[in-house]
Amino acid sequence: MRPLTEDESKAVFTKLANFIGKNLVQLIDRPDEPHCFRLHKDRVYYVSESSMRLATSIARPNLVSLGTCFGKFSKSGVFKLHITALEYLAQYAKYKIWIKPNGEMPFLYGNHVLKAHLGRITEDIPEHQGVVVYNMSDVPLGFGVTARSTIDTRKIDPTAIVVFHQADVGEYLRDEVYFIFTLG
Repeated sequence: MRPLTEDESKAVFTKLANFIGKNLVQLIDRPDEPHCFRLHKDRVYYVSESSMRLATSIARPNLVSLGTCFGKFSKSGVFKLHITALEYLAQYAKYKIWIKPNGEMPFLYGNHVLKAHLGRITEDIPEHQGVVVYNMSDVPLGFGVTARSTIDTRKIDPTAIVVFHQADVGEYLRDEVYFIFTLG
């Protein structure tokens, strides 16, 4: 477990800023206790500083995970957010999209959000912006990237893609073996 390098920090914060914008500051400087990001086996963990200090007494090979896994660096150095970060993304999300009940299952099976499934949308979302996807009961289901801006979304046909799927809570069932053996 080590602190992120400057390049790693830039990659993580750029990805997070795409979803939560200026609320990124609230993620680090929390009123209850300061939190930080740490890297362990190519995975980035969000952990309180007190827990991080306690974990220093555990040898690196014996440490499986610590805090909340926010994502992973690929071998090429690209940072990818995991679904385990959804709780924090939903809490600080700048842009949100709500989908109708008939669109929940297709999204949870890993499909993109179509305009026909769109219930509500935050105003003034630009194209290629990170959004958190909710059901109509305000339960966060996952996150993705907008295919079109809010203005363009109003003009397209019902079968057009509005949000490109990135992660959803259905991954816990589809990739159960991955989460058990790699995230600890």
